[in-house]
Amino acid sequence: MAPRILLARHGQTAWSLAGKHTGRTDVPLLEEGRRGAKLLGERLHRPPLDGLPGVEVRTSPLSRARETCELAGFGERASEWEALVEWDYGAYEGMTPDEIQAVNPGWLIWRDGVPEGETLAEVTARADEVVAWARDADRDVLIFAHGHMLRSIGARWLGLPLDFAARIRLNPTSLSVLGWAYGEPAIESWNDTGHLAG
Repeated sequence: MAPRILLARHGQTAWSLAGKHTGRTDVPLLEEGRRGAKLLGERLHRPPLDGLPGVEVRTSPLSRARETCELAGFGERASEWEALVEWDYGAYEGMTPDEIQAVNPGWLIWRDGVPEGETLAEVTARADEVVAWARDADRDVLIFAHGHMLRSIGARWLGLPLDFAARIRLNPTSLSVLGWAYGEPAIESWNDTGHLAG
């Protein structure tokens, strides 16, 4: 079977709740985020996934992703990977989209990037590294990471430019699956938060 990537976005933080760009700032999970991580773990451990035996697990080293991974029950199986950290937002770190628009009208991160931070090319290269690793695997992989990084991986899995990620939103503690259809890279499911309704 061709490998799939299962993408788990970290749980809710105070900054994600406020809509702030949270790159390398190590913001902890809120209690809501911890609850969501546990519910995600319950989902991943019941049929049909049954705890994903044999899956290789990687997590961003930032605490909000790492703790989500641990609370979901995959901490002991996970390796930290620097390639999975969130976009370095540079001068826009901690700002909301409205605050950024006030100083840079018409700005779109997926087209314009950020001043003093990571470039579009650098984010693309990191996403491509993750995609290449997953495609070389002979098993499914499970990744715990961040909204913009996971959206970037989604775009690059499909072979599309980074700006496609603007069209595929991700909520905190969502589960997405990238796989194959007719031999081509495909989205099996995206931004699934059904487990949070429990």
